[in-house]
Amino acid sequence: MRSYELTTGRTFAVNFDHGDDFFPTLADFCRENGVRHGYIPMFIAGFAEAEIVGACEKLENPEAPVWSKVHLAGVEAMGCGTLAYDAETDTVLPHIHTSLGEKARSATGHTSHLLSAQVQFLVEMLVVEVTAPVMTRPKNPDLYDVPLLTFGA
Repeated sequence: MRSYELTTGRTFAVNFDHGDDFFPTLADFCRENGVRHGYIPMFIAGFAEAEIVGACEKLENPEAPVWSKVHLAGVEAMGCGTLAYDAETDTVLPHIHTSLGEKARSATGHTSHLLSAQVQFLVEMLVVEVTAPVMTRPKNPDLYDVPLLTFGA
């Protein structure tokens, strides 16, 4: 276990618009506001479509990460996540988890890592900037190259 005291900066309320592509819109927000590190304590959303990590087949190695995706349509969602910075690409690397309910299937729920989403009506999000320490997400070769959040220079 590792823990770090975070120094927070600005706090933003962010609204995405109908038809926005979730991750490019989040990247635009971060670039336009100079946010490199932070966390998203919550968001609520309607998604016309979303892809999350998941599998329908038996997993060959249940301890390994799942790289396949599940496609959902017409969902209500809530979620949270972290924002880390990649200096090599000068981009923010979000890690978002969400719970989604399919409106046309009695709000049947799914929870997983968000891979993509197309906004339907709205996303209402809070973003808290972290000014220190630096947050990065290097791949860990000992854990299937999963990118893990790290703190410090």
